[in-house]
Amino acid sequence: MLFDLPDFQTLYDALLARDDRFDGQAYVGVSSTGIFCRLTCPARKPKPDHCTFYATIGECIAAGYRPCKRCHPLHAAALADPSIAALLDALEAQPDFRWSEGHIAKMGYDPSTVRRSFRRQFGMTFLEMARQRRLREGFTTLAEGGKVISAQVDASFESASAFRAAFARLLGVAPAALRPDRLMRATWIPTPLGDMIAVASQSHLHLLEFVDRKALPAELARLQAATKEGIGIGAMPPSEQAARELDDYFAARTDRFETPLAAAGSPFTQSVWDALREIPAGETRSYSDIARRIGRPTAMRAVARANGANQIALMIPCHRVIGADGSLTGYGGGLWRKQRLIEIERQLKATV
Repeated sequence: MLFDLPDFQTLYDALLARDDRFDGQAYVGVSSTGIFCRLTCPARKPKPDHCTFYATIGECIAAGYRPCKRCHPLHAAALADPSIAALLDALEAQPDFRWSEGHIAKMGYDPSTVRRSFRRQFGMTFLEMARQRRLREGFTTLAEGGKVISAQVDASFESASAFRAAFARLLGVAPAALRPDRLMRATWIPTPLGDMIAVASQSHLHLLEFVDRKALPAELARLQAATKEGIGIGAMPPSEQAARELDDYFAARTDRFETPLAAAGSPFTQSVWDALREIPAGETRSYSDIARRIGRPTAMRAVARANGANQIALMIPCHRVIGADGSLTGYGGGLWRKQRLIEIERQLKATV
């Protein structure tokens, strides 16, 4: 069972006091240094505005933080699962290394066991985590105006064709197709539950999805087809606003999203999405609840399809819909992530 984090002030006070009551159950990511620490870390204490608290090491790593070299937060995890801690440590030491199951086996670990352990802890395998981290470096290079060959090098791909193929599998397009001069552009947003891709025009956000969502390439392909010149790469005002609001959301500071959205759908689908946005954070509804809300009490299956067609995650909160029996049911971002989102929002509801 995941630990329910106390409110921000309680955790920040514990950080200042080096309170060991939360050791191993809460960690702090420090935006000014890019590292994460135990709350008992002896290092100089950061300002509260630079702090985000997380319940697991996996969330810290997914958000892009490196482990502190003074308090060694990975050491505690090694007591519970030495293979996870050792591999995370190895990834931190060599973030550009091209890992394979052979390398895992040479370290003395069974690849299938490691695969199951990482999926249970993070919702992805170690190899997927390592590949995603390398692709993020390449994406960032392209977003800053770098050439494809530079992005390939930064992503540590020896082969140009392999880099193009990996990029296309993730985003549905070749890296050269994402030019920085388009009217609609994609950008990469790290979050505590994994990296996200945002696509925005100058005025609206058109897509916000976790990068490991299987439907992402198809969604991007539809957006590509809907624009005459295709999708470019780089930040736009709505995606920058979305990144700020996601920071506040995951830090349990607010449940409000005010980024202007361009959610294209039929009138029925739009009515379902409107109903989703009316569900308060920290609460859930069933498909039948939504169907009754929009005046179509027998249209549960159509509601489920509309829910699944949503391509603006979190801001149109399809994760707040569960089965009539209380089960989590399907979620494109993964059931582990859906569970964590519901828990975050319950914590947020208690503090906002």
